[in-house]
Amino acid sequence: MTGPTPDPERAMAARPARPPSVDALARSMATTGLPHPVLVDAARQAIAAGDPSTTRTRAERIARTLLRPVINATGVLLHTNLGRAPVGIARRGEPARYANVELDLETGRRGSRSDHAARLLALAAGAQAALVVNNGASAVLLALSALAAGTRVPVSRGELVEIGGGFRIPEVLAASGAALVEVGTTNRTRLADYQEVVQDDPDGIGVVLKVHRSNYQMVGFTQDVAVRELATLGPPVVFDIGSGLLDETTPWLRDGPPSWLRGEPAARQALEQGAALVTFSADKLLGGPQAGVIAGRRDLVQACARHPLARALRPGGLVLEILQDTALAYLRRDGDAIAFWRMARLTLDDLLARAEAAGVGEVVRCRSVPGGGTLPGLEIDSAGLALPGDRTAALRLAEVPVIARVHGGRTILDLRTVDPADDALVADAARAALSTMPG
Repeated sequence: MTGPTPDPERAMAARPARPPSVDALARSMATTGLPHPVLVDAARQAIAAGDPSTTRTRAERIARTLLRPVINATGVLLHTNLGRAPVGIARRGEPARYANVELDLETGRRGSRSDHAARLLALAAGAQAALVVNNGASAVLLALSALAAGTRVPVSRGELVEIGGGFRIPEVLAASGAALVEVGTTNRTRLADYQEVVQDDPDGIGVVLKVHRSNYQMVGFTQDVAVRELATLGPPVVFDIGSGLLDETTPWLRDGPPSWLRGEPAARQALEQGAALVTFSADKLLGGPQAGVIAGRRDLVQACARHPLARALRPGGLVLEILQDTALAYLRRDGDAIAFWRMARLTLDDLLARAEAAGVGEVVRCRSVPGGGTLPGLEIDSAGLALPGDRTAALRLAEVPVIARVHGGRTILDLRTVDPADDALVADAARAALSTMPG
């Protein structure tokens, strides 16, 4: 005997509905104004919780955690949860505003500084979590203090670097309470050198520290150990990448990093290759304000955040606000919003055209440098204006001071580091400087 004929429509209705895709949910929330990667994160959380309909609520909650101007009606002038003194300098006719640095606007309770810029930076770098401190050296010190005090830390002899201001890796290790174990030689270090140290004392090794030589180069008969190899040793690998390249596949580098960036370690790729934590400066290749970032495994970042030094090394509200804007620019895939990347991506033709349009001095080709202890020895083709003699003092006296350099008996005004909106001011300052006797 045959049974009743199946009803296709009833079968379709009985079939459980497929959950919407993460991308579709994220795109449906575009009106929130948040960058797409943030909306993707909210959609994933909602789907994982079994209720995709909460995506908008979650996205709006994220938006509420961002720094924003607020009105302080508490009567507490230096309110710690509102960043103490009001953010910025009040312009005439505009109100002085505070910011929700440590205030959860949803609950009214004390919040965390890590809910703003740090969370966005972690998302942009592909890290589980991040913590912001006041500079790159602080990031290294805090990570070692929290994770390696009382333990031994192997470091290649070729990576015992010193940066500006006398910051030396051996001294930082000593200050953190960790004991330095030098491995390898100055010019060549192999994985076996680390293995010998770890195998001799597996329980006494806190972390393995790798340090990028960001302010000098070693060439010739050299050898380094890659992060991917160090990750096989067992202890967490902390990689101080220094210069702060966030992601070598950042959208405005979609054709590959420019030749002058190749070989520079990036936070996202270092974490993908096995680093447990990366530390870096925010005011170099990241293009943000002076700050330091620790990013990577959530448990290790949380250990850093709980350490007593974390409070002493935390940045202020102004830094967090600018760093938040920087992170949002990365997530929005908007390199033009970051001044450093606008300058770095200018073509020689662009610069020559601007120099010609200035109508003053001699149009010259010149060489820019990254500076800031980043990419040592690198020079980038540039263009600008040349004035006879040393006119630097006169340029500094302009209504908006212009700082230039002297080379070959001439004053060079390199336009790569000048915002195009200021070209007219530079031209006026150059004309005024030409009317004075050279220094």
